Amino acid sequence: MPAAPADGATEPDAVGATPPDTAGGSAADTGADPAIGAVPVLSHEVWKRPAPILTTDTARPEGGGRAAPSDAPAPARQWPLLTVLGLAGIGLLVVGTDAFAHSFRIGTMLVGAALLVGAVLRRVMPSVGMLAVRSRFTDMITYGVMGGLIVLLALMVQPRPWLQIPFLEDILHLTVT
Repeated sequence: MPAAPADGATEPDAVGATPPDTAGGSAADTGADPAIGAVPVLSHEVWKRPAPILTTDTARPEGGGRAAPSDAPAPARQWPLLTVLGLAGIGLLVVGTDAFAHSFRIGTMLVGAALLVGAVLRRVMPSVGMLAVRSRFTDMITYGVMGGLIVLLALMVQPRPWLQIPFLEDILHLTVT
């Protein structure tokens, strides 16, 4: 065991800071400010702000502001979202009514086109209201990929697909058989 220093000071702790003298040293000895009587913070202590108990606010997504002036009525301020929802609703109505021969295919393509319109609006509009859910890049990728896949699958639906991709047909036959 190493010998104690001759002047009576304590040895540094594991971090390398010397703890303050607890035997009644002056403020100058401990590094405290005598004017305010503060206790010094040692270099190895970590102070963290306490976590809030209740979250009261969240950050608005980039471009999540109003799409129209604030004096406009509420539906007019959210016209990008209403455009996408309206187009998707028309597509679902076409599928649901089954009014003509290819209504399933055309209605599904309208739903996919609604998502593609949402991706385009998210890209070109500086503010799209509630159509902004995440960051601009993430929204564009999500809307674009999902819309493109829905349109692609609507074009390839059986029987008599409007679009035939041979290698996908071979993959399907390999997985089914």
